[in-house]
Amino acid sequence: MSARLILVYHADPRQARAYARGVRLPRRGFRLAVCFTPARARALVAEAEVVYAWNLPAHLLRGARRLKWIQQMGAGVERYLAAGLPPGVTLTRAAGIFGPWMAEYTVAWCLYVTQRMAAFRAAQGRRRWRPEDPRPLRGTTLCVVGLGDIGRTIARTARALGMAVVGVSRSGRSRPEVDQVYPAAARRRALRRADWVVLTVPLHPGTRHLIGARELAAMKPTAHLINVARGAVVDERALVAALRARRIAGAVLDVFEREPLPPRHPFWGLEQVVVTPHVSGPSTPDEIAPIFNDNLRRYLAGRPLRHVVDPRRGY
Repeated sequence: MSARLILVYHADPRQARAYARGVRLPRRGFRLAVCFTPARARALVAEAEVVYAWNLPAHLLRGARRLKWIQQMGAGVERYLAAGLPPGVTLTRAAGIFGPWMAEYTVAWCLYVTQRMAAFRAAQGRRRWRPEDPRPLRGTTLCVVGLGDIGRTIARTARALGMAVVGVSRSGRSRPEVDQVYPAAARRRALRRADWVVLTVPLHPGTRHLIGARELAAMKPTAHLINVARGAVVDERALVAALRARRIAGAVLDVFEREPLPPRHPFWGLEQVVVTPHVSGPSTPDEIAPIFNDNLRRYLAGRPLRHVVDPRRGY
């Protein structure tokens, strides 16, 4: 009997090899294949039983005759769900590791604003001594839209710095990390209270353009929007209009509907916008490998896998 195949896929060859080095392959019965091009993956996915991948082109799954399990190297799984999983295939995602990264990202950019870092750097470039008092971050209100693992971690970090925290979730159920939780249908009430709004929801049909013109109009004119979720959670046209009209103070955007962000996109030229290239929650082989190896042990033992995606919920 031929060895069962575990396929490791990443579009960056160095990353693909790094992820493959972290796999604890069973001593017998399995072999490992590494690829970083869709053309090569097309040939291999037809034979693979397990796929360990960063955004494998989902259309390739139509030829996956032996596939039983996909482990995504990140938290987002919307492309697989949009394409439709083959019958009998389990999809798992990476979880429990991105919250601290995204909490640091969120707090760092809040402090960038309150500590007036842009103004001081600009004054330095002009060799001008311009004393200007920072504003306190403590006492301001953060609204976290999406209270999964990432959102709760951001909330805990913000509260440790003396911020008030409100949250928005599908159910509106109370959480110990958050002062008050609003259901998704009442999200504009939460947004009205916030000095900072951070988005951490997964992308699925129920969250596409969750933040649109009415939500942006509900925010304070002094408030900032921080998106570390998915670009399509925000109606980008509505956000551009709100920023140009100064209806909100600014936005820190790490994710976009099209990535890389097109060079002619208005976000590049808006002074109130910070653009970062999808780096707020990096997937690193050292952090993802233990998740995959734990699930691989469970898979071989016939035990339930961790972080299984529910296609009906979208995460």
